[in-house]
Amino acid sequence: MHKEILEDIGEKELINRLGKFMPKNQISDDCALIKTKNENLLINTDSLVENVHFNETTICPVDLGWKAVVGNISDLLSSGSKKTIGITISLVLPSKTEWIWVEELYRGINKALKEYGGIILGGDCSKGNQKVISITAFGVQGELELRRNACKPGDIILTTGIHGLSKLGFLIRNKIYLDNDISLDKRLINKSIEHFCRPKVYPNFLKNLLKTRSNKKIKRIGCTDSSDGLFQALQDLASASKCKAIINYEKIPKDKDWPKGDKWDEYYFFGGEDYELVFSLPKKWAKNLSKLDKDINEIGFFADGRPTIEFKDSNKNKLLSKKPFKHF
Repeated sequence: MHKEILEDIGEKELINRLGKFMPKNQISDDCALIKTKNENLLINTDSLVENVHFNETTICPVDLGWKAVVGNISDLLSSGSKKTIGITISLVLPSKTEWIWVEELYRGINKALKEYGGIILGGDCSKGNQKVISITAFGVQGELELRRNACKPGDIILTTGIHGLSKLGFLIRNKIYLDNDISLDKRLINKSIEHFCRPKVYPNFLKNLLKTRSNKKIKRIGCTDSSDGLFQALQDLASASKCKAIINYEKIPKDKDWPKGDKWDEYYFFGGEDYELVFSLPKKWAKNLSKLDKDINEIGFFADGRPTIEFKDSNKNKLLSKKPFKHF
């Protein structure tokens, strides 16, 4: 009799099965919502595993600490957190790990907390065969609830920033073969490495959303981040909201020196770890926000239909046969 293994069922199916042990809708977003008498709390946990997410070649411990925090804050922000209270840190480390590595990791953690708010609340340490950094972050729910299942047919799909840069930074740091026929601009190389090592989030995002809201009665909008890639973010929104995402390839914001070609489109859509926000708004609200913030771009819209992703230009639909990043 064949025994199922995680490699066979994959990360998404694993999460779906684990959801049976939790309250309804608990797995629909990255963050858990805890209701209290005063302000509601958002809680998120992310783990970085050596030789899965990082190694000594790709990133130094200071940058790794920064990235571990930003990954969590990005999830909080994509759920509508207006403030980060703090984090707890769990470390699994081989006993031969040098103290300086741990010290530098915490320097990076504190740099990110100083930039985006929050303090270290505690944590745990244990011995293991490889390094694991697991952070749980606590935030305060803001006036707007940002949820994956809140997209509606007719909503405009928008994204902050540019995708694919972190993937390129990862490939460069790992000295992975790219394309001998393409000479990458030095500015693009440096920018990609910075996006990979020191990703940033948008602390004014929620304020700008509220400032441009055309209908004060709207309290929920669809949103997630692109930590697993732009394609996965769109797929998560479409699946949770039960509608179809129509993407206009020509409107996708790219770096001016980003190379052309199918492989570079794959890096762009399936790269991950960009921590950009992917969300949807009613047309008027989307127009107001795009005028206020030039780093936010309209890339498509949601429509009635089966929860899928389609390109307005059908010639680009071959991209959809590619697979996003897998943890198993």
